[in-house]
Amino acid sequence: MLASILVKPGVLELQEIDLPHPGPDEVVIKIKSALTCGTDLKAFRQGHRLMPMPTVFGHEFAGEIVEKGDKVDLFYPGAAVMSVHTAPCGKCVYCRRRLENLCPHMMDSKILGAYAEYILIPAVIVKTNMFPKPANLSFREAAMLEPLACVVYGINQIRVKSVDTAVVIGAGAIGLLHVLVLKSLGIKRVIVSGHRDYRLKLAEQIGADLVVNSAATDAVEVIKDATDGLGAPLVFECTGQPSVWEESVEMVSRGGHVILFGGCPGGSKVTYDADRLHYDQITLKGVFHFTPSAVKQAYNLLVEKHLDVSPLITADRRLKDISAVFQDLMTQDCIKYAILPESA
Repeated sequence: MLASILVKPGVLELQEIDLPHPGPDEVVIKIKSALTCGTDLKAFRQGHRLMPMPTVFGHEFAGEIVEKGDKVDLFYPGAAVMSVHTAPCGKCVYCRRRLENLCPHMMDSKILGAYAEYILIPAVIVKTNMFPKPANLSFREAAMLEPLACVVYGINQIRVKSVDTAVVIGAGAIGLLHVLVLKSLGIKRVIVSGHRDYRLKLAEQIGADLVVNSAATDAVEVIKDATDGLGAPLVFECTGQPSVWEESVEMVSRGGHVILFGGCPGGSKVTYDADRLHYDQITLKGVFHFTPSAVKQAYNLLVEKHLDVSPLITADRRLKDISAVFQDLMTQDCIKYAILPESA
């Protein structure tokens, strides 16, 4: 089968590799759509500790089952499915605490290789985090399950029912998914801060009530002005830049929450005003990955059409053009590309 191999940073090659075959509790999926993401772009540019090279590449996908193991009873060849690329063990101390996203065994069964014609789904993922795709949901939209589950998990860490205003820092795919989910939850005003006009315009199109170009103006001042000097009760940091982690605290109101979604480079250090954190009762919350319940919630949001994620997919591209796709991600106005192997 044809698969994209990340040989080293900046170098992607299409290679013929062996077609996988499932074990008793596994399935093989024919990829119908795979989506690009920021983690993949980061790995392409500089490498990634969880992707030793050379490696098959890509992890957001949806497709059809072409072969199943003898013990798989819930899914059959020809079934359209959507899945994420990890699942927890369900047995360790973190899983027992309902912190499955911190399961130390989760990455043992992590699957990569969505930029390919076929992919093997391990038993633990088939059992926990794979779902049937309904006909009214496109494969392109279904492939959004994984990043949406991450966003849902982060938002679930706080109570939003009493919140009227939220700030999202960063207008990439993750920031825009935050906008969609927050508006679906009834947040009256969502403010988005970013530095690319193309993305800020898209944020407005999908429901952002105010956008701030942080490259042209002081975002903290704009947000303070928009909230009568108080700041927002809820701030989501979606850039993974240490300086923005620090700035995010200046945007939050007393008693507010800052959700630190964007992961900073390893070894990064940030500094906060301890007086502000203590006397203004600010909560800083780091979030990572997703739990099975967040995946299920994201699945329901997609299949019940509570969200329209299609505006986040800039265009369809062919598998054979995968190298050009990643060059475009670095240089062009875009959010996500849908890679369609059948057009290879």
